[in-house]
Amino acid sequence: MPYTPLSDKDRLRILGSIGVEVFEDLLAELPARLRLKTPLDLPEGMSEQDLAGLMGLLSRENSTVDDYKSFLGAGAYNHYIPATVDSLISRSEFFTAYTPYQPEISQGTLQAIFEYQTLICQLTGMDVSNASLYDGASAVSEAVLMARRITKRDGVLLSTALHPEYRETVKTYLRGSGGPVKEVLYCTEAGTTLPEAVSGSLTEDTACLVVQNPNFFGSIEDMEELAGVVKKSGALLIVAVTEPVSLGLLRPPGDSGADIVVGEGQSFGNPLNFGGPYLGFLSTRDKYIRQMPGRVVGQSVDSDGKRAFCLTFATREQHIRREKATSNICTNEGLCALSTAVHLISLGLTGLKKLSSINLSKSEYLKEKLFSIEGIEAAFSASTFNEFTVRVKGDPEDILKKLLEKGFIGGLALKRFYPEMKDHILIAATEKNARVDLIGLAGEFSKAINT
Repeated sequence: MPYTPLSDKDRLRILGSIGVEVFEDLLAELPARLRLKTPLDLPEGMSEQDLAGLMGLLSRENSTVDDYKSFLGAGAYNHYIPATVDSLISRSEFFTAYTPYQPEISQGTLQAIFEYQTLICQLTGMDVSNASLYDGASAVSEAVLMARRITKRDGVLLSTALHPEYRETVKTYLRGSGGPVKEVLYCTEAGTTLPEAVSGSLTEDTACLVVQNPNFFGSIEDMEELAGVVKKSGALLIVAVTEPVSLGLLRPPGDSGADIVVGEGQSFGNPLNFGGPYLGFLSTRDKYIRQMPGRVVGQSVDSDGKRAFCLTFATREQHIRREKATSNICTNEGLCALSTAVHLISLGLTGLKKLSSINLSKSEYLKEKLFSIEGIEAAFSASTFNEFTVRVKGDPEDILKKLLEKGFIGGLALKRFYPEMKDHILIAATEKNARVDLIGLAGEFSKAINT
């Protein structure tokens, strides 16, 4: 905990700086009826040692993903974070860094952001990336607004296989701004977005289609086919990626016809951490750079001809006139972006491919074990990466509760988001799931379903 001393002498010095003699003078403007007549009913103060002990005791009441064998995904993935990540981001020049308004004293921070942008472009197959956004959901929403600015159209299509919470965030962003938001169906056999549903929903006013790959069910979409359908209408294709580790094996969205690629960067260098902070990434084509939200760090040279970095584009309303701003995003997730960059650099291209292969093989092995159990079957026929949907005999929530009692977080019951999926569970496997855990989960699934 931080040590913040405040002696009587400190108090007098502060009051003197403000221009009052006693603390009560600061409250003189408050109506008497709003002020307490008696002290707050608070317990006695504690010594530092006792307080530290109490906080430690309370913290042990929290359960973390490491207390269980977790197979939960759905946009937040349990990956191993190399020690080099915390070691580097904990350096004071990074940990305490603020917005790099003055490039002459912010070269380290600016270079770190520039390297992050470069990595995101390499990962997604796009030309330019911004300096990050809040999280995957807000990144998708900002991409939709960006597409509307580019196309001068208002209509938005969302695949129903896009993360349900991302869809809700988009609708919240667009509430009151005009323009229809329609959802296009997924194929109940393959678990992928239906091209014919997209084609039938496209109009002259459609700005974009947003599709997730791998999608919320874990199914891998046919991006080339969807891109072909969308481009015929003059709309843009936005591809959301919630599990960027998949890009170590899958074709980059930029090579498959995407106009804007967004997603969640949590998988690289950022722990699950009770839901955040996370990292939204956004990349696009060069021709759309002036419509990107947030900021872009560029590389140049200084007056001595040496390599230097600066804010090349800053189109948020804090920097330019509000009517010309592309977003009111007020900051980038700098420390989270640095974590992602350090993790990616530590992996390298070979390491990323290996990590992706391990995730795929773990998932396929778990599928094999689960699908051999009576009462469990594949929900969809499409190929998957490290996440997949199963149909089970019985109530998924009861089954998952039994698994939890045995130390397994077995997945996510999908009826919470899709009422028609009353017997479906979404399961993810990563490099952190040992072979014995995969076998153990299958065994506990069998017991939970058949007892």
